[in-house]
Amino acid sequence: MLIDQYYNKADNQVSFTRQQASDFAKQIANDFNPLHDIVSKRFCVPGDLLFALVLAQYGASRHMHFTFSGMVTDEVTLVLPEDSASLTLKGNNDKEYLSIEHSGDNSTNATLIDNLTQSYVTFSGHTFPHILIPLMEEKGVMINPARPMVMYQSMLIDLERLDLEDVELELDKEKTTFDCNGKRGNVCLAFNLIASGENIGRGEKHMVVGGLKPFEKAAIDGVITEYNQWKKEYHSISSHQEANHQRK
Repeated sequence: MLIDQYYNKADNQVSFTRQQASDFAKQIANDFNPLHDIVSKRFCVPGDLLFALVLAQYGASRHMHFTFSGMVTDEVTLVLPEDSASLTLKGNNDKEYLSIEHSGDNSTNATLIDNLTQSYVTFSGHTFPHILIPLMEEKGVMINPARPMVMYQSMLIDLERLDLEDVELELDKEKTTFDCNGKRGNVCLAFNLIASGENIGRGEKHMVVGGLKPFEKAAIDGVITEYNQWKKEYHSISSHQEANHQRK
């Protein structure tokens, strides 16, 4: 499946190396959040990779709600529970990291799961700067460039049907919101799920943003420029490595 190379599984236990988590963020989700850099002191596994793992292990249900309660690092081994309507992923340290409520019909169709995973994480990976920055600008705030803090909180997906394979996500601007209170903000990214031009579901991604400060266009332009430079350098290095591999 799409994410097989991005985690390690032994019996009912799953772990991630920093390289695997970072590669997933950059190669699959196009997400260059510094928290997912292998050298980051605050390194954590992308929430989108945990979402993808759950779909790969338990299938896609018509109704799914995910709540993230802890940051998974490369030192954490997750224990996969037996399938049930309510799932809790804990570490071998007995700490809870993710809880899932799922109901309705369930599909283990690999093509559907891979396409839903790719569509969702691609959409999610475009959160910054394409969606988040305009939302913050409307409120006159911005993240702290010196210490950006954007954390995944929860997400939900409701599907009307599962007898399909090709799914796309589209932002629902009318239902997308950003509320801030002082230095803290809550983001709800609403989206619709589309198959063959038909709306077949909806979803929401909730995030917490910390360390907010008054909006400064020059400063945020610098953040975006630096972010885009990280992406450019990464893709340049990846292309060079791939070319060398092919020559061998």
